[in-house]
Amino acid sequence: MSYSLDLRRVRGAKPLRCSQGIMHQSTLEARRCTELHLMQLGNLIRDLEAHPQPRYRLDVNGVHVCDYLADFRYFDNDRQEVVVEDTKGWLTEVARLKLKLVAAVHGVNVELVRKVGRSEGWRR
Repeated sequence: MSYSLDLRRVRGAKPLRCSQGIMHQSTLEARRCTELHLMQLGNLIRDLEAHPQPRYRLDVNGVHVCDYLADFRYFDNDRQEVVVEDTKGWLTEVARLKLKLVAAVHGVNVELVRKVGRSEGWRR
């Protein structure tokens, strides 16, 4: 019998479908996905990747450490650059480590989308 806890449930994340009918791990992620699809329709962004999630293989000195799955990747037409986003209600130590590894291994600075009221990493 397994007594492991699903930390997403403990922290209150509730799975929800976005406007495209895709199931997301949290309400925040589903709402952001809907917003990004609307931005794509308005030609503010293009080449949106949401499902399957963009995967980054994290290898250090030839050793596979782990994979990082970003929530979204797209091209921002105003900034003229590729943006990688992750929605986070809680920023765990494992998440912090993976974000640092993605930056070190791939040179990708992941932008965090946080809940309203959180000052660190808030992106409008």
